[in-house]
Amino acid sequence: MALDASTRTTVASYCALCTSRCGAVATVEGGRLKALAPDPSHPTGKALCLKGKMAPEMVYDPGRLLHPVRRTRPKGDPDPGWERITWDEALDLVAARLTALAAAHGPETVAFNTASPSTSALSDSRHWVVRLRRAFGSPNQSTSYELCGWGRWMANLYSFGAALPAGVMPDLERAGCILLWGYNPTVSRIAHATATVAAVARGAKLIAVDPRNAGLARRADEWLRVRPGTDGALALGLSHVMIRNGWHDAAFLRAWTNAPALVREDDGRLLRAADLGLEGDALVGWSTALGAPTPLRLGEADPALALTGRVEVPTPDGPVPCRPVFDLWSEICARHDPATVEALTDVPADQIERTAELIHTSRPLAYMTWSGLEQQSNATQSALAIGLLYALTGDYDAPGGNVELPVVPQADVQGGEFLSPEQRAKTVGRETRPLGPAAFEEANSADIYRAILEGEPYRIRGLVSFGSNLVMAHADGDAAVKALAALDFHVHVDLRLNPAAAFADVVLPAATPFETEGLKVGFEISAEANGLVQLRRPLVEPQGEARADAEIVFDLARRMGLGERFWDGDLDAGMRAILAPSGIDLETLRARPEGVRVPLAHRPRKYAEAGPDGPRGFATPSRRVELYSQTLLDHGHDPLPDYQPPLVAPRHAPRYPLTLTCAKDTLYCETQNRGVPGLRRRQPDPPVDLHPQAAAARGIAEGDWVRIRTPHGASQARARFDRTLAPDVVCGQHGWWEPCEEIGAPGYPAVGPGNANFNAMIGHDAVDPLSGSVPLRAYVCEVERIGPETPPLIKR
Repeated sequence: MALDASTRTTVASYCALCTSRCGAVATVEGGRLKALAPDPSHPTGKALCLKGKMAPEMVYDPGRLLHPVRRTRPKGDPDPGWERITWDEALDLVAARLTALAAAHGPETVAFNTASPSTSALSDSRHWVVRLRRAFGSPNQSTSYELCGWGRWMANLYSFGAALPAGVMPDLERAGCILLWGYNPTVSRIAHATATVAAVARGAKLIAVDPRNAGLARRADEWLRVRPGTDGALALGLSHVMIRNGWHDAAFLRAWTNAPALVREDDGRLLRAADLGLEGDALVGWSTALGAPTPLRLGEADPALALTGRVEVPTPDGPVPCRPVFDLWSEICARHDPATVEALTDVPADQIERTAELIHTSRPLAYMTWSGLEQQSNATQSALAIGLLYALTGDYDAPGGNVELPVVPQADVQGGEFLSPEQRAKTVGRETRPLGPAAFEEANSADIYRAILEGEPYRIRGLVSFGSNLVMAHADGDAAVKALAALDFHVHVDLRLNPAAAFADVVLPAATPFETEGLKVGFEISAEANGLVQLRRPLVEPQGEARADAEIVFDLARRMGLGERFWDGDLDAGMRAILAPSGIDLETLRARPEGVRVPLAHRPRKYAEAGPDGPRGFATPSRRVELYSQTLLDHGHDPLPDYQPPLVAPRHAPRYPLTLTCAKDTLYCETQNRGVPGLRRRQPDPPVDLHPQAAAARGIAEGDWVRIRTPHGASQARARFDRTLAPDVVCGQHGWWEPCEEIGAPGYPAVGPGNANFNAMIGHDAVDPLSGSVPLRAYVCEVERIGPETPPLIKR
């Protein structure tokens, strides 16, 4: 759309740089973006972080890529020999190479890779990228779910049948107690931070579980300084105290979970009605009133259903000893009494007792986790243990708990119908971790690398990347370099030529979200927010020849002969298709940049609503919350979460006595934006935080350059002191490669000597067995002093 370059205007908008999608007001003068400020009238607009306020600097960043380029030199050459080409040349080349690979080797040999929509503007277009992948015929998408999303989106599908907690959002407006576990919304989702502050102001209690006293942890009634990698033990300890003291909702457990279901001691499987010679597949419990087994009825909280004890159940094949699920779960929790958990986690036993009591007395409980919990070698069991702790409260989908928010109807345009089950089954990684991200067409980066380099289970030959940076944002940067260099063809779409783009054959310039349209149906943090439908206007014309990701997808689809599945290349028609079920038209949204509000009301406890076969229940095989997962058992995993110590800990590697973790900074979008002067001035060097006691033992002064060594590699950073850390815990930050020439701040090599690549220090050799999650937040290291001067290998 044409933009008026002659006047000064303010435009209602929202910032798309992270999952918060903060409501904003933009000031545009003479066709240039001058400012972005919070919009208090917007449900997510109470505040705006500094990177959002730096939007003008991002748009006019002189380091941006502004024209399509192609490689003219071999990938082993340090100079790619970039040659500027036209958009027609670029897209025709990309379409020809991708279709040739599909014809010769199968579409599955081309993988698609995007930055996480939680930490970038990819939320505008990820659904279109997924549609393109499926229309093309590839089952291989890499969106970093093993690093960012598994614990909060996927793990609890095996217990609650829902994406708890990120898809079943904390009702912060009505919560009596808020639990933030590995989640600092001040950095990750500022709309949650402001809502939490408001909740605390009205009297809600706040619990923060974090190795650092950062952000809202400073306001918490209980800050639990957990040792990185031991979150699962802490969840079990809190559950034990709640079970021991009767601080659990027994009626909810009996009616809506499989807590009363009997587990056979002979084979570990759940007892079924058929095992008793009865018809059907119903779970079976033990009635203390009847002194006999009885099929469980969904929604019936019979107080006579036993939750504890061992019974001999008569069957046609003889008596079978059984115990209720809750009894087995309680036994696991009992092994994690507060004193035991203190020894594992460093959280004092009396604080565990107090926190459990606070959860019980301050209900309803709303909780949220983030990547602090997910980037561990025991990520799945930890997430499940916290989910089961939450089940004890009975607060699921209750006012003030975690709720399934009402939604404005919209069409799913991700093209799930384009892939056959046979093609979907080819997702790399599915053969080794069939319940992990690959079950959802999400390929872990390690599996992508293995397919490229080793041809297992087949060779991946092509890569289509949107905004990602595998060399810096994922573990094992050396493996990423080798894999990217071995591809037959790689097209990369981005704002800058980052270390991953350096291996591409064609790089296409992406526009910032401030130069493009973006459709948002619902803002997720509350029913009111979820009722807002907003079409973000382009605030200024794109710089150079940059284009929106969605425009690139639609144009590329048309050139690959897929135009029929993309409304013949008409992006407006695609957005109209999304909006059709809502009854809201695109023209109305364009005329109302503040958006259209649809009144929505939360219906509590929807699992109890009547359906054609009784209560709706949960989206699990039993329609109950499955504390005990037969699915996990059938695939060789523990059916109940138990504590699994980190696969790499100081006791395993005595040369590395410190526990290494990392944290995100609010200034940057993962590996982007360090070339923006307004941000880089505030943090010019890669930091590593350590306790003064650990520093003194190593002769390190604050501000010294240090080398961080792990069993897998090394990187460098400037030492900062943090007295809230445990003396043997070190906290770094990933994403450092980009120079900022305007202020003379250096860049860093992505790998090798002189690098500041935190993630390259962690490999894929010790990962979560179910998801493949990498322990970026719970590894081991040693730190040694380099000196006060800038190391000579840093690129200036």
